[in-house]
Amino acid sequence: MSRKVILDVDTGTDDAVAIMFAALHSELDLVGVTTVNGNVPLENTTDNTLRVLDWIGRSDIPVFAGLARPIARIGFPSAKHFERDSGDDPHGSSLPIPEPRSVRQYTGAVEFLVETLRSATEQITLVPVGPLSNIATALAIDPALADAVDEVVIMGGGHAVTNVTASAEFNIWADPEAANMVLSAGFSRLTLVPLDATYQALITRDTCARLAKSGTPAGIAASRFISRRIDAYDGTVTGSDAAPVHDVVCTAYLVRPEIITTRSLHVTVDTTSSLTIGRTVMDTRLNSTQEPNANVAFSAAPQLLTDLLLDVFTRQAK
Repeated sequence: MSRKVILDVDTGTDDAVAIMFAALHSELDLVGVTTVNGNVPLENTTDNTLRVLDWIGRSDIPVFAGLARPIARIGFPSAKHFERDSGDDPHGSSLPIPEPRSVRQYTGAVEFLVETLRSATEQITLVPVGPLSNIATALAIDPALADAVDEVVIMGGGHAVTNVTASAEFNIWADPEAANMVLSAGFSRLTLVPLDATYQALITRDTCARLAKSGTPAGIAASRFISRRIDAYDGTVTGSDAAPVHDVVCTAYLVRPEIITTRSLHVTVDTTSSLTIGRTVMDTRLNSTQEPNANVAFSAAPQLLTDLLLDVFTRQAK
């Protein structure tokens, strides 16, 4: 049986690759995509999500627009408010594929999450790869929703590697209260995929060329999106003609768990300090007495990720 998945996204280029992977892989059943403010404003994240699904022939997958701001903070600290690693933007407001023909659902993202998880007859995997505002709000309405989730797989945070500040990764920093709420919600399985892991699974320009050569819609789009990321990073962080595609590591993990190596740790989020706001505080002490609440990835396998992308994106749509 296919694994039922809900993706929660702030669709820029790496979210787009993750969406295509989840929508096209035969072992995954993408039952819905919820959008949140993040890489770009909510209107753009929703538009980009619809573009991607239309482009690969999966407009049957419903899209639900979610929160346009953090759950507690006034004024969203959007991506444009900080300089990217290379001084360039790997996303852009609109993805370089045609405008969508389909439209978002009338139901909002939070309502969809609550109704779907409450009525689920089998467990669902949640994969939030943007700020955690939608997930936290759904849990605030009904904390018991965590019981309907087989696993939550989060792209976010960093221990030795950060990006938006010296202490924090963007997804967690953008809504730290939401992130802390999700981490403490009591999910039976919570896997956190931080920058420490995603920066180890770089996709090269050579792989982009192979994807484009396939001629499939997914291959062409993935090549465009990842090439933009490589151009933006420009080797200043990665030191090579390659770039991380953070979010797709999470969807790849759903079918090949060995793509990451994890440690069971207690993780919280700093929501108070002016210096370290949004930092994922991972208790890595050998003598820690805190109960682990997350399986945290500290490494990832680049060749396995490359092979998976080539396999899924160069085939026809399922």
